[in-house]
Amino acid sequence: MIFTRSNKASRPSSAIAMALVLAATGALGMTAFAEPAHAQKKKKEEERKAEYSKDWVKVYTPLNEALKAEAPDIEAARGLVPAVVAATSSADEKRAAGALILNLGLKADDEAMQLQGMKMMLDSGILEPDLAGQLNWNLFQIYRGQDNIAEARAALEAAIAANYSFEANMSDGSVSTIGAADMQRMIADMYFDAGQTSEGLAYLSGVIDGLRSAGEPVAETLIRTGLQHAYENNMNAESAKYVALLAEQYPTPTTWGDAVIITLTAKDYANPEAVDLLRLSRRMKVYNDTRVLSEYVELLDPRRYPGEVVSAIDEGFALGNIDKTDPFLVESRKDAAGRLNADRAELASLAADARAAGATLKTIVVAGDTFLSYDQPAEAEEFYTKALTMSGVETPVVLTRLGIAQYDQGKYAEAIETFKKVEGTRRELANLWAIYAAQQGGM
Repeated sequence: MIFTRSNKASRPSSAIAMALVLAATGALGMTAFAEPAHAQKKKKEEERKAEYSKDWVKVYTPLNEALKAEAPDIEAARGLVPAVVAATSSADEKRAAGALILNLGLKADDEAMQLQGMKMMLDSGILEPDLAGQLNWNLFQIYRGQDNIAEARAALEAAIAANYSFEANMSDGSVSTIGAADMQRMIADMYFDAGQTSEGLAYLSGVIDGLRSAGEPVAETLIRTGLQHAYENNMNAESAKYVALLAEQYPTPTTWGDAVIITLTAKDYANPEAVDLLRLSRRMKVYNDTRVLSEYVELLDPRRYPGEVVSAIDEGFALGNIDKTDPFLVESRKDAAGRLNADRAELASLAADARAAGATLKTIVVAGDTFLSYDQPAEAEEFYTKALTMSGVETPVVLTRLGIAQYDQGKYAEAIETFKKVEGTRRELANLWAIYAAQQGGM
């Protein structure tokens, strides 16, 4: 093979592997802790009467006064914390005491005390969603720095549940809104960083499936993250799943070209399947580079499908990114062109044989394949439809090519229905065809 699909070890560095399909994502700059008091909403406080016991006020006040001093004695203030914690019981007391302890932790640069204060505030159960989200984000930062992955993950999940988002300075100097999708990607990354690829992909799949079931959009970064790790770890089924989803949700010529190649390399298809997948590249008019077109031509074989070889090469040369001097392509076109007239002269007799009452399954399928290769999809559809009624037919193969023939006639709805019937090893390639047909048909 000119483009070796079975060479798994070389794929991450391949010129037509992930370089085009994976978008770089900026790294988050760490954000400073905000004073919780600034996030409190006075209107909310006025709507409900706070509950503070007299005993609690007696121990809270000295600590509060100590921190309000112009030059607070941090160590003395630390000594007052245990009494405040011991006296705290109501939700309002937890919120106020937690805020005070958090502020002391900030002044003392004491992460343990910061954690204690934030957890106490969250335990109050009366925080506004935005403040709860902010605190959980800050918890995540501390736990992640401590390499406490379980707690970091739980904090991010809580921030997502609070629908928290904020503006952040990125490492490249830009400003970006960080929201649920970014936090979900961070949770997945924690799995991947720990070498738990299957768990990370399972988490992403759960998030994505949940969003799709709810009719919500799926962020591109989630799909690309899943695709990257599935592909780099040779997880074939997952790679095909994520690249199909990317092509469906975020279609571009580059994405579609890569979808074909990644599916081709991930599945390590036999020649007939590879031909039908590369036929999609021809319809899309997207070849990643000369090697892709060369493999397509090699699999077709100028002796077997001279008409399709000539058309594929001519159309490829017209795209601008194919080397027109490539010796293999030049020689293959010359060979195929020399066979065209004789091959075309046999089309009428082949059709007659396939339409005869006693036509064999092989004759009918060959007729369908030949007319499909000569861009005569109506005739191909006729013969494939007839073949499907006969015993011994290779149903997945014939269904795939019937769908292609219907697609070529603009029968997009019918093609989609046909592609959806394909089972077995061809399922993923038929799914790509169905997705592309839906897009072409505006469905």
